[in-house]
Amino acid sequence: MSIHKYINKVLARLQSATPGQNEFYQAAGEVLRSLEPLLEAEQKYDKYSIIDRIVIPERTIIFRVVWIDDSGKYQTNIGYRVQFNSAIGPYKGGLRFHPTVNLGIVKFLGFEQIFKNSLTGLNIGAAKGGSNFDPKGKSEEEIMRFCQAFMTELYKHIGETRDIPAGDIGVGARELGYMFGQFKRLTGSFEGVLTGKGINWGGSLVRKEATGFGSVYFAEEMLNKQGDSLKGKVCAVSGAGNVAIYTIQKLYDMDALPVTCSDSRGMIYDKNGIDVDTLKLIKEVQRKPLSEYKVIHPNCEYIPCHQYKEGHNGVWSVPCDAAFPSATQNELNLNDIKTLYKNGCRLVNEGANMPLTEEAMDFVNEHRDILYGPAKAANAGGVATSQLEMSQNASMQNWSFAEVDNRLRTIMRSIFTNSYETSKEFGDEGNLAMGANIAGFRKVADAMIDQGAV
Repeated sequence: MSIHKYINKVLARLQSATPGQNEFYQAAGEVLRSLEPLLEAEQKYDKYSIIDRIVIPERTIIFRVVWIDDSGKYQTNIGYRVQFNSAIGPYKGGLRFHPTVNLGIVKFLGFEQIFKNSLTGLNIGAAKGGSNFDPKGKSEEEIMRFCQAFMTELYKHIGETRDIPAGDIGVGARELGYMFGQFKRLTGSFEGVLTGKGINWGGSLVRKEATGFGSVYFAEEMLNKQGDSLKGKVCAVSGAGNVAIYTIQKLYDMDALPVTCSDSRGMIYDKNGIDVDTLKLIKEVQRKPLSEYKVIHPNCEYIPCHQYKEGHNGVWSVPCDAAFPSATQNELNLNDIKTLYKNGCRLVNEGANMPLTEEAMDFVNEHRDILYGPAKAANAGGVATSQLEMSQNASMQNWSFAEVDNRLRTIMRSIFTNSYETSKEFGDEGNLAMGANIAGFRKVADAMIDQGAV
C-alpha cells in the first residue's frame, strides 16, 4: 500500500471511530499528508505504527463541573483534559473556557500541541483542556466558583512532572489564580503545576506577551530570510485578546503599523494605527466590547459583524502587507485569502491555532509568493515561555524581562531555522508548514520508538 493510501486509511478509520470531530480531522489530515516525504524515506515509522499511535491520545478525561451562580442556582458544564502525548516530557498545554469548546476542539488543539511543543526544542509533551463555560457576563464570584469546581476534578490528573496546564481563550491570570488557589487547598502543595501564574507567586515575566511577541519574531525571521523586514509594513491583526494585543504591541516595536483588531461583535480599523493602551484598557481592565474603542477614538472605523460582506471576515478586507490571524480556528477562509492576495498581502502569520480553513490553505500552497507562518511554529512562543516559567520555578529563580524575552526570540529563531532547513532537506525549500510538521513529528516519533509499545 502506498504511503498516501495508508494515510487516507488512517484518517478514514479515525473519523469512523470518533465521529463528529471535524476540527480534529482537519488538523490530523494537514499534518499527516505533509509527512509523506518523511514516511517514504524512513520505513521505521511504518514498522512501529507511529502514525496509527500518534493520532490517538494517551488519555482523554471528560468530567462534570457543577457550580452555584449568584442566584443560588446549580449550573453544570462539561470539563475536558486530553493528554495527547508524553514521549518527550510531561503533558503541557492550555485550558480554554468558551461556549464552543467540545471534545473535537480540544483534541485538535492537543494534537497540534504535540508538534508545537516539540519544535520549541524543550522537553514538554502535549495536552489541551477546557470547558464549555462562558466567562462573559459572569460575576467575579461566579468565575471563582466555577474555577474552583473545575480544579476540584482536574487536580487529580495534573502535577509538575505529570501535566502542567496553562491559559488559553477565556483563561487568563484571574482564572489561573483561582484554579491555583484551589489546587493548593486540595493538595496542600505549592508547586509549579500551572503556568501563566501571577508574577508575585511563581509566574514569569513575558509570559503574558509571549505568544504575540513570538508570532512577530517568527514573521520577522521569514522576512529576514528574504532580505526584508516588518519595518514600514501595514499589518491586519484579528482578535483583541492576549495574542492580538501583544502582536500589535510588538509590531510597533518592529516599526510596522497594525491597523485592525476584532472581537466576536465587530472590528476596528484605525488607519493611523491601533492604540495599544486603549485596547489594553478596554479588554484587560474594563473587559468591555471593542466598540468602546470608537468612543475613545471617534475617528477610527468600527464595523459590527452583521455588516461584514457575506462569506467574509471584515478584518481581511483591509488592504495590508501582512496578515496576523490571532483570534480562533478557521477564521480566515478562501474568500478572505483571495481578498488579501488581491490587495497585495504577501505574508500570513498564524497567531491563533489553525486559523486558515482547508480551502484557504490550498490557496496558500498554490501561491508560493505568500510567506506563510504555520501556527505550530509561529505561535509556539507562549508554550516556550511557559517552559521557561517551569524552569524558573524548579530552580527558584526569577529572570528579568529582557532575559526571558531574549530567550524567547532565540527559541523562535531556532524554530524558524529548524522548519526551513527541514523543508530544504525534503525538497520543498521554504514550505514551512511541511518543514515544521516533519521536524516536530520526527523528534516525538523517535522518542516513541525508543520507549517501546506504550
